[in-house]
Amino acid sequence: MADRSALEGRRLYLCTPDRPDLEAFVNACIAGGVDVVQLREKHLDARPLLARAEVAARVCRRHHVPFILNDRPDLALEVGADGVHVGQDDAPPALARRILGHAAVVGFSTHAPRELDAALHEPVDYVSVGPVSETPTKPGRARTGIDYVRYARDHAHVPFFVTGGVTPETIPAYAAAGATRFVVVRYLTEAADPLAAARRLRQAIDSALPRQ
Repeated sequence: MADRSALEGRRLYLCTPDRPDLEAFVNACIAGGVDVVQLREKHLDARPLLARAEVAARVCRRHHVPFILNDRPDLALEVGADGVHVGQDDAPPALARRILGHAAVVGFSTHAPRELDAALHEPVDYVSVGPVSETPTKPGRARTGIDYVRYARDHAHVPFFVTGGVTPETIPAYAAAGATRFVVVRYLTEAADPLAAARRLRQAIDSALPRQ
C-alpha cells in the first residue's frame, strides 16, 4: 500500500469494471499513460471481487501505479489496495478511513456544489466531480455541466478529478475550466486498442496543461 502522497502528479485515472482480459487491459492502459487505476465492479460477490482485485492490484504494483478499489474498504484492506473510492450512497469516508488507516487514499464522488462543500469536511484525499456530460456508466445521473468544474476549481482544497465524457476532444475545454485531473471510463473500456487510446488521452492532457 502506497502512502497518501501517491496521487501527487497523477492526471489520468482509469475506472474500469471487471472484464475477461483485465490484466492485459490494465497493462495496456498504463503503458499508454494511465497513472491511477480503479476497479469498479458492482455485480460480483466479495470472494470473486477480491480475486479480480488481486489481478488488477498486481499489475498496478508492477508499474508503481496506485490501485483503488470501489466501494469496499474491507476488501481494499485485504487486497492491499492503495485506497478506496466511495460514493454518496456507499460507506462514509470516515468509516473507510478507520478501516484503511491514515496512509491510505480515500476518494469520494460528488455531483453538486453542496456535495463538494460537505466532502471537504470529510477525511478524503481527493474528490471526483461530475459527470460533466451524461454518461451511460451512471444511468439516471444528470450531467453537472462545465460550471461545476469551475466551482471545484474555486472551492476544492483537495485534488479533484473530473468525470463524464472525458475524451481527447473534451479535455481542452475541461482544462480551460480548471480541471487538471481526469477520470476516463468508456473511451478506454470500449477502445479496440486501449494502448493507443490511452496515448491519445495522455497527449491531450499534456497539450492542455502547463508543464509541471
